[in-house]
Amino acid sequence: MKKIYFLLIVLVVLLSACSGSSASLEGEWTLVSYGDASNPTSALPDVETSINFDADGKFGGNVGCNSFGAGYQVNGNQITFEPAFSTMMFCEATMDQETAILGIVSEQTLNFELSGNQLTLTSQDGSSVIVLEKK
Repeated sequence: MKKIYFLLIVLVVLLSACSGSSASLEGEWTLVSYGDASNPTSALPDVETSINFDADGKFGGNVGCNSFGAGYQVNGNQITFEPAFSTMMFCEATMDQETAILGIVSEQTLNFELSGNQLTLTSQDGSSVIVLEKK
């Protein structure tokens, strides 16, 4: 009888460990850097730039001046973004950052890697990257 209880406890611990290892994109992420993967550009200082991934397959946020959003799907370590919509306000100070971020995520399939509180999105050819940090 003691062996059965022991085996049940071991099984519960193993199952708990397996379920805790599944990483989730859900939540709000702040931009750290973006652009050329070999030499990424740091996010603009003092500019609120974040992306929120919902459980229902929607993402959105603010890329400095304009809001954006779309749908997404995760398959393994890849994320596919639908065409993104964006508000169209002109903000010269954030224009380059906004154009780069929206160009990387809109209608693209990217590889992603979660490491602690950091999310890295990389283009299929490895040339472009977005690095985010969990809020």
